[in-house]
Amino acid sequence: MIQINCTRVTEFILVGLTDRQELKMPLFLVFLSIYLFTVAGNLGLILLIRTDARLNTPMYFFLSNLAFVDFCYSSVITPKMLGNFLYKQNVISFNACATQLGCFLAFMTAECLLLASMAYDRYVAICNPLLYMAVMSPGICIQLVALPYGYSFLVALFHTILTFRLSYCHSNIIRHFYCDDMPLLRLTCSDTHSKQLWIFACAGIMFISSLLTVFISYMYIISAILRMHSAEGRRKAFSTCGSHMLVVTIFYGTLIFMYLQPSSHHSLETDKVASVFYTVVIPMLNPLIYSLRNKEVKEALKKVISNGNLAFVFVKLRK
Repeated sequence: MIQINCTRVTEFILVGLTDRQELKMPLFLVFLSIYLFTVAGNLGLILLIRTDARLNTPMYFFLSNLAFVDFCYSSVITPKMLGNFLYKQNVISFNACATQLGCFLAFMTAECLLLASMAYDRYVAICNPLLYMAVMSPGICIQLVALPYGYSFLVALFHTILTFRLSYCHSNIIRHFYCDDMPLLRLTCSDTHSKQLWIFACAGIMFISSLLTVFISYMYIISAILRMHSAEGRRKAFSTCGSHMLVVTIFYGTLIFMYLQPSSHHSLETDKVASVFYTVVIPMLNPLIYSLRNKEVKEALKKVISNGNLAFVFVKLRK
């Protein structure tokens, strides 16, 4: 039997978004601005919810966790992506690549499941308003957040171990701007059949279950709203759910475009554009959507600004 001489890869090179030198600095400034806005928007939303007593409700508890997840998985991807625009070769070590992949998978999966938990919260609020505080008790809310976190980190750990137990002895050039499963699997000299089956199985179960939860919840919500006799009640109910529906549409729509498009239309450049949208742009949009479309958040923000309490908010964060 012929032995294959395989030198173990110890680092990878991230190609990035573009190799055109004249585009790198403008893109660096654009994505740096987006990232700074993402950090300020999501951390600001968390602080606002923590410091305003009127926002101590289950809906805002879920929203603060969504903002935390957006901040985390944007921070896992964007700083390294910014390095692509500054360095001739953006090198990432084997262990750092594994860490980036694991954290990204964990936080992206957590976001999917948190959106499902938020849909259930809206279902209870609209369809069973008198029992809302009893059903959505603090213990239930914690469970609806802890389960997504626990499941997502276990799945991410499992997939990361599977990916980095493979042998990488060919090229070490990742044609992407971060360490993702599919670009990595193109580099391995091991059999990836079982790994790909696990990817489709876990992603399919998670995606279908969370999407079904959202879809069924909103079917009941829409039915309940249409049965309301008061136009003001219908308007208020739609306003309550509008922000979440918009976030769900953008997030799931991007994932569907990314993973369910026909193979004939699938290309590396298309993958990069879709990846930029759900790793960089969506975490910036979420706090903006909830701030602009949510009356309570806008009032809380105006109160903080008018009272000059911004310094107090940041002191609260340090505690």
